[in-house]
Amino acid sequence: MSTAVIETDAPAAAGGTGVNPWLIAMLVALASFMEVLDTTIANVALPYIAGGMGVSEDEASWVVTTYLVANAIILTASSYLARMLGRKTFFLICLGLFTLSSLLSGFAPNLNALLLFRIMQGVGGGGMVPVAQSILADLFPPAKRGQAFALFGVAVVVAPVVGPTLGGWLSDNVSWQWCFLINVPVGVIAMALISLVLREPRTAHAESHSQQGNGFDVLGFILIATFLGALEVVLDRGLEDDWFGSPFIVTFAVISGLAFVLMIPWGLTRGNPIIDLRMVATRQFGACFLVMLTTGAILLATTQFLPQLVQQDFGYTATLAGLLLSPGGVVTMAMMFVVGRVAAKVQPKYLIVAGAVLIALSMYGMTNVYADLDFWFMARSRILLGVGLPLIFVPIMAASYDGIEPSKTDQASALINAARNTGSSIGVSIVSNVLTHRAQFHQSRLVEQVIPSSTTYQDTLQQITNYFTAHGSSLMQAHDQAIQWIGAQVQAQASFLAYMDAFWVLMLISLSAVPLALSLRKVKLGGPAHMGH
Repeated sequence: MSTAVIETDAPAAAGGTGVNPWLIAMLVALASFMEVLDTTIANVALPYIAGGMGVSEDEASWVVTTYLVANAIILTASSYLARMLGRKTFFLICLGLFTLSSLLSGFAPNLNALLLFRIMQGVGGGGMVPVAQSILADLFPPAKRGQAFALFGVAVVVAPVVGPTLGGWLSDNVSWQWCFLINVPVGVIAMALISLVLREPRTAHAESHSQQGNGFDVLGFILIATFLGALEVVLDRGLEDDWFGSPFIVTFAVISGLAFVLMIPWGLTRGNPIIDLRMVATRQFGACFLVMLTTGAILLATTQFLPQLVQQDFGYTATLAGLLLSPGGVVTMAMMFVVGRVAAKVQPKYLIVAGAVLIALSMYGMTNVYADLDFWFMARSRILLGVGLPLIFVPIMAASYDGIEPSKTDQASALINAARNTGSSIGVSIVSNVLTHRAQFHQSRLVEQVIPSSTTYQDTLQQITNYFTAHGSSLMQAHDQAIQWIGAQVQAQASFLAYMDAFWVLMLISLSAVPLALSLRKVKLGGPAHMGH
């Protein structure tokens, strides 16, 4: 790529380096891609981690939980630290910590060490993504920010799709350690290049001096970090631990609730809070926050549960299930850049509505699946989803900054990313619960039809019994095998119906973004007026 200067109309855009800002944008997007990738890549490796370290899979699942909790906590402090230390310095510290902890995770001798390194990795990764958005705001003028956020959007939206497939392949063909070690060479190269080409914006010294004068909002940080961290534990561990039947979950739910109740008046009344919650109370930013919450829920829930559906009920291999996501991922990447250009000409609210409707149609299509559907039917639904997500993701990032004071764009980035992360956890939690409870419901209804007095049941039982006797079983063995086969079919059908119910729920979640989007005011096209620094 050429490193010639691009006219950006932004004084701080290239930081005075004479470097093409797109090169810098690609580097920070690559670092963000690694961080988001690590939210999903370890999920499929959990059985391998459990086996390799001699622990249960439930214990190994803390590898995911600790990362998410640390990630949520550091988000609250990222805006303050970025302004205090400078965006470049803070970004490089986070990237360095993320890369080092990835290396340590790959060589962890036991589970406790791995959990410690994953906490470090979550802290490093959690600080990178919101600062990356602020760096892009510094680099580009309003007319080009849509395209820049499209590049960033590719990293954030495609990474969760790539994660499970890449993690499964590495675990199957190399070792689970490479789910972490793969970050190391990329991280080292990104650090070296970013340190060379990125400069602090001209306002960095004044921002740092101002931040030192304000002081660190210790209580605000503790309250918000406790709320998000405890909530993440509840959402991630709730289903496995029987929700409020577990004293552990009840304790963390109470802690999260108390922290939330206390942080609201503190954040609304303090002069210089660590996160200005008053932004969420505004119509524009509040609607954007809620839309990003729903987008996060859709993105991760569909990425996690569609492969699970086709493996469990359609007999797909892990590789084929991963390939099912690939067409949608390719479409998403292409659409990001298309929407990046269109966003300069069309109001964000209309693009978001179009995206929400397309996603809802995609989810509706999945409510009509049946056992004999081919690969491309489900791939087409995924492609439709891949068209819809960028129509929300790119304009919502631009619209969320509209009307925000330049001094608070770091906080806006932190809040939007907190919405995406929390929405992802909420979406996965909701779908997990729908699958569990609706499968039980459907199984009980189906069992009502499997009664000895039913002619259909007796005919089916006889046919299956005849099949097993024809294949060498005695009459008694064949009868028992037939009953077991029918029971397995009932269970599989109940699971299948539960997935269709889950897609109905995801469709409704997507449609909930429509009135929120329509409430957005019109913005100055070409980019929000107050994103620069």
